[in-house]
Amino acid sequence: MNLPEELKYSKEHQWARIDGDIAYVGITDFAQSQLGDIVYVDVEKVDEVVAKDEEFGSIEAVKTVSDVFMPLSGEIIELNEKLDDDPELINTDPYGEGWIIKVKYSDISEVEDLLDAKGYQEVVEG
Repeated sequence: MNLPEELKYSKEHQWARIDGDIAYVGITDFAQSQLGDIVYVDVEKVDEVVAKDEEFGSIEAVKTVSDVFMPLSGEIIELNEKLDDDPELINTDPYGEGWIIKVKYSDISEVEDLLDAKGYQEVVEG
């Protein structure tokens, strides 16, 4: 399982890459492997403010649909438009080209509450 050390993780299998007051958000390598082949990504609209742990969209795979949840409260400022034509980027590059949204987060303490790679690995391994 690939878990980049520089990212923060939620127990709901989302990751956040912090860049100043912006966070790139996606689902983890573990989550995409559990979903299987991803065929569609449905995300709330840009400029919408979403609270931490609130659903911000869904990911449709061949056999299932899964909700995705905000790891940080904030305003969605950009959607990864590449996923419209190429949703399987989440399968092939979940921490790079497969990011889902960019968020202007509103509470730095929520960043500190997220898990590091080791903490997330413990959640996955149970």
